[in-house]
Amino acid sequence: MARAFAEAAAAGARGEVPVGAVVVAADGAVLGAAGNRVEELCDPTAHAELLAIRAACAARAAPRLPDCDLYVTLEPCALCAAAISFARLRRLFFGAYDPKGGAVDHGPRLFTQPTCHHAPEVVGGIEERRAGALLRGFFAARRGPDAEARRVPGTRSTPGLG
Repeated sequence: MARAFAEAAAAGARGEVPVGAVVVAADGAVLGAAGNRVEELCDPTAHAELLAIRAACAARAAPRLPDCDLYVTLEPCALCAAAISFARLRRLFFGAYDPKGGAVDHGPRLFTQPTCHHAPEVVGGIEERRAGALLRGFFAARRGPDAEARRVPGTRSTPGLG
């Protein structure tokens, strides 16, 4: 998870939403690691999870990774959850829950759907506070120092995170 946090921090430093992901083989080898690159690549699918999965598949020269685990700092969205299923990843470990955009424990709960091809073992909430703080800090900085004062009472400062 430490490497995923490092990737998230690097993404945030580039002005991307700070999400990081790492694909690890059964022997502990890192096959793919990435942070979000949506803005940099002008690609709405350049999520950390997808980039890490693509790198791992390229490293293995295989479209499926059944003996691999994915570590990511935020609960995957529907796009990423579908890719996790299609890649047949063995386990998913994630940090912060995302009630608004997540698709694993929230929203469509993709892995519980009868149409889901493969459901990995899922462990959520790993270093959840750290992951949430990274995201809240990023969005607070983007909104500016007086963002809290402009916030409508009763709303969240960062949707899905708090």
